[in-house]
Amino acid sequence: MTLSEVSVIIPTLNEEDFLSRTLRNLSLSNPPPKEILVVDGGSRDNTLEIARQAGVLVLISQQAGRSIQMNLGAKKAQGKLLCFLHADTIVPDDFTAVIEKTLADPTIAGGGFISLMSGEKTRWGCSLHNYLKTYYGSLLFRPHLFLRGLRILFGDQAMFCRRSDFWDCGGFDPKLPIMEDADLCLKLCKYGRIYLVNRVVQSSDRRVAKLGWLKANAIYLYIGFLWAFGVRANYLKQFYEDIR
Repeated sequence: MTLSEVSVIIPTLNEEDFLSRTLRNLSLSNPPPKEILVVDGGSRDNTLEIARQAGVLVLISQQAGRSIQMNLGAKKAQGKLLCFLHADTIVPDDFTAVIEKTLADPTIAGGGFISLMSGEKTRWGCSLHNYLKTYYGSLLFRPHLFLRGLRILFGDQAMFCRRSDFWDCGGFDPKLPIMEDADLCLKLCKYGRIYLVNRVVQSSDRRVAKLGWLKANAIYLYIGFLWAFGVRANYLKQFYEDIR
């Protein structure tokens, strides 16, 4: 069976409730990814055991933090294309083919999928807002880059890019505890358009379920606007609590 050139990098921290489902989903990919790398930041549950039983490559990061863990995964990855996937996100069976077809266009530097947030029920309102902020975030705050193809993507959209472009722009900023995904979009935009694929990935609604629709979306908007105006990510992190 022909493998794709996509390396899937999954940062984890206490993800036993979701990781096995995500890895089973990835096992159905056609074509299969070149490799799957689970990069753990110090889980105290069964996350590592689940990953090892699934037969994927497991990396242990000496420091927790999505940016740091994803950079470590990208450093070890062998594929020409990188996909950064949250442990609670389900992708379509042909997502590797979609990524390869998208990045075959030299004018596109990176991309992501439409995120459908769901759990016990589908969060249509939150999902619609997530879709719209891909566009209005860059249009409102970086209009000159919007015209050049900037779209603001987030981690639950299964972001992807070429490995070469990722390292040329410096990868994820390890000093950012939050908004590292939007920051990467700004940096990748120097190399081409950021493209939203017209396909859906399914992400867990666990944060909205815990905080409530109104509070969760108020936090998203507050953090997003402050970040756009240059407020330091280390300050913003206090408003984005760990829900695991």
